[in-house]
Amino acid sequence: MATEPHQQLSIQEYLALERQAEGRHEYLDGEMFAMSGASRRHNRIVLNVGKGLDSALEERGCDVFVSDMRVLTPDNKFFTYPDVVAVCGEPKFADAEVDTLLNPEVIVEVLSPSTEEYDRGTKFAHYCSISSLEEYVLVAQNRVRVEHYLRQTNNDWLKLVELDDLGQTLELRSVRCNLALAAIYKRVF
Repeated sequence: MATEPHQQLSIQEYLALERQAEGRHEYLDGEMFAMSGASRRHNRIVLNVGKGLDSALEERGCDVFVSDMRVLTPDNKFFTYPDVVAVCGEPKFADAEVDTLLNPEVIVEVLSPSTEEYDRGTKFAHYCSISSLEEYVLVAQNRVRVEHYLRQTNNDWLKLVELDDLGQTLELRSVRCNLALAAIYKRVF
């Protein structure tokens, strides 16, 4: 996640600072945290997943955003920038700036050594509070491994599948899209 916490900020103060900042910052319970840069592998996977989703979903009018689309949880305590976000139907935004998405259906995070625990724990817990979110995908960058979580009807999350072979395909049920692991990891290794 972040490098160093700053003073307690209101949401309005955070957004005013963030919208003028050169770098990206997450916001959690009144604190703003700088986000670190990403590796070449991380960027390549984000690009591959984003391209694959966008290509598969563009005919259906779905939106796919990579890295710079901020997402807000319903409790207004957590603003973050997922690696890839997909929403079908009408995207909903927090305000007229149209830079903070409220209704993602699929979120993909590429795991980094410094953020893996955070992405699996705190971040996932906050994502679970977003009622529109149907699927959460974690993609390793140092080996072929994709973990796919699916929201159940009782609002529990099921670890649907773990994929670790380039011949396998990730099936995203909520947006009716398949992504081959060979495409996700193209030019990564």
